Amino acid sequence: MTLYPVPESVARARRWFRKFISPYAPACSIDDCVLMISELVTNAVLYGEAEDSWRVRVEWWRVGECLLVDVHNPGFPAQVRIRRPDANDAHGRGLLLVDALSDSWSAGPSRFGGTRVSFRIDGAWKR
Repeated sequence: MTLYPVPESVARARRWFRKFISPYAPACSIDDCVLMISELVTNAVLYGEAEDSWRVRVEWWRVGECLLVDVHNPGFPAQVRIRRPDANDAHGRGLLLVDALSDSWSAGPSRFGGTRVSFRIDGAWKR
């Protein structure tokens, strides 16, 4: 899915994922995946930077029993990091949630240019 870098895109990404993952009946929590996608798309919208018009791209696929999700934006990979917010901070918990809910996550260069942030759910389709 390709999204404009606007706040409304977060809800659109959630709806898109629910619509297209449901027929595949994963064994993992769709709600947890939707939460992680929301956090990553929010980060992409807030922190992606480009001089020209740009988009956020969300992809998901199945590899064996695993679910993989990538979120691409034109920001710089070096800026992706887990933050340790204070209790009163309103922001900074997105990657903490992804780290807690996924089996693994990573960030690096995107094949589209910019940044790719991914998460993996092992056993999403148990055999």
